Amino acid sequence: MPGISVRLPDGSTIEVDEGARVIDVARAIGPRLAEAAVAGRVNGALVDVFSRVRDGDEVQVVTERDPDALHVLRHSAAHVMAEAVKDLFPMAKFGIGPAIEDGFYYDFDVERPFTPEDLAAIEERMREIVAEEKVFERAVLDRLEALDEFAGQPYKQELIAELPEGEQISVYTQGSFTDLCRGPHVPHTGWIKAFKLMKVAGAYWRGDSSKPMLQRIYGTAWFSEKDLKAYLERLEEAERRDHRKLGRELDLFSFHEVAGAGLPVYHPKGARILRILQEWLRGVLYERGYVEAITPHIYKADVWKISGHYDFYRENMYFFEVDEGDGRINEYGVKPMNCPGHVLIYANDVRSYRDLPMRIFEFGTVYRHEMSGVVHGLMRARGFTQDDAHIFCMPEQVHDEVVAMLDLVDYVLKDVFGFEYSAEISTRPEKSIGDDAMWEHATRSLMSACEAHDLPYQINEGDGAFYGPKIDIKLKDAIGRTWQCSTIQVDFNFPSRFGLTYRTAENTEAVPFMLHRTILGSMERFLGILIEHYAGAFPTWLAPVQAVLVPIADRHLPYCEEVAAALRRDGVRAEVYAENEPMRIKIAKAQQQKVPYMLVVGDREVEGGTVGVRERSAGDLGAMSVPAFAERVAAERP
Repeated sequence: MPGISVRLPDGSTIEVDEGARVIDVARAIGPRLAEAAVAGRVNGALVDVFSRVRDGDEVQVVTERDPDALHVLRHSAAHVMAEAVKDLFPMAKFGIGPAIEDGFYYDFDVERPFTPEDLAAIEERMREIVAEEKVFERAVLDRLEALDEFAGQPYKQELIAELPEGEQISVYTQGSFTDLCRGPHVPHTGWIKAFKLMKVAGAYWRGDSSKPMLQRIYGTAWFSEKDLKAYLERLEEAERRDHRKLGRELDLFSFHEVAGAGLPVYHPKGARILRILQEWLRGVLYERGYVEAITPHIYKADVWKISGHYDFYRENMYFFEVDEGDGRINEYGVKPMNCPGHVLIYANDVRSYRDLPMRIFEFGTVYRHEMSGVVHGLMRARGFTQDDAHIFCMPEQVHDEVVAMLDLVDYVLKDVFGFEYSAEISTRPEKSIGDDAMWEHATRSLMSACEAHDLPYQINEGDGAFYGPKIDIKLKDAIGRTWQCSTIQVDFNFPSRFGLTYRTAENTEAVPFMLHRTILGSMERFLGILIEHYAGAFPTWLAPVQAVLVPIADRHLPYCEEVAAALRRDGVRAEVYAENEPMRIKIAKAQQQKVPYMLVVGDREVEGGTVGVRERSAGDLGAMSVPAFAERVAAERP
């Protein structure tokens, strides 16, 4: 049989028979690699191991070490789950079943909701299918063949009908189950050894509330039982750290039906933390040349029409009409962003190149119409405050300003809070404004700034804002989860749309660039992240109560009150536990509230003018004078 030559990732070539598949390439390299082959890449495209290769192709064998391998495994697990449901619920109609972060799901239209007992039965049937090691086989159908294959499956037929004419329609079959699918999949079901079905939730078909509600089963799959066990332990730890649970226990905030979904009510302790964060960051920004603004929460719809939000973001905004009392009825919109107010400040005066860069920041509260199904405590709220800023600058200043923002991100996230983080540059979305040349210039500016800062980045195609590309900073918390916080956006559209200009050194008119940026992002989300990152045990400088005084007996109360007053004068947030309770109960209460320091006071402390210091994790630190303790707390500030 004539041979063909394929290239390997290291640049070398290997000869295989004509008609060879990825798995044959793997065998030619070595039997151990063939056994480990999960999937393959041919000329960069992810494929299954049974895909054929051609002369000159670049072929890579994908093993479980590859970042895409888990995605392939989980997609395959979704198909196995669907087969199990088909076996147990023959009348089920099938939606979609993709792999997602840490797992997979599949949507089903069934006569009744799934029960916990159903999940157990589905999982057991999945184990039987896995043990049978059924091969995943790919086939290509024409449109009529595909419609015939999925007769009686309206959701699949809807998807087929929407495919462009001439597009290849592929299906995958394992055993007696066939699904509409691009693939790829693992070689056979026996690869799916470590999995677990997690929960059932309702999900509208294609996320549209006007369409049928389906039953969505979520699951997770891993290459080993060890990895599955570690993941389940991480979930338990995440549940222990859940900011909604800790928010109640620590009396930080609450949610109320009368306020609507996603609108937190901050209690005194939660409000204290937010104000501490804002005051600290305000000082940092003043030092770096920013000025502060306060802008309205609502504007006439005309503003949002000029900005583009009315056309591109309207479904995420709250609009209402106001009778002005003089025969006029005006439409207003609640701000989802702080940009227009800062634009109005810039436009309020004649600007020169000598005024630039102009850095305006605001702790501005905004409102966005999030669907109730995606609202999640503080992490995704309808009303939230942004540590927002807009920098107006000349084109030649963009690079340096973005580098300065990345320096600020580094100081805040890494130096102060100790987070590791990564960067992602999002490019032009399908719905956008501006010409190609400006988008290219803005995107390159972000890339060059990251490179100058030695910050590696990934490209997220098509996920930029409608008015410009952006850098998203994603931090990693104490249990390894990633969160999107800081954002830096280059905007060449707002200034033009609002007619912003400045006088150049040559005394001509030019349009400034506008940079949008947040560091913490949503203050609500960042607070939620901190609660979970610290498991509620905030660092001393951020704790709403830094120290509690614990009198051993009632006669020690007056001294405790004097000490608390002295500490408060020195900037320490101190309280006295004056309740008629045993000392051990008061200390346990302080530990439960995760207060950094407990100051025990008895006869010896009163006589010596000291306090007995206990730290929440280190325990007894011995006696200290009140000024010495205040200095210790002050030294913990960033």
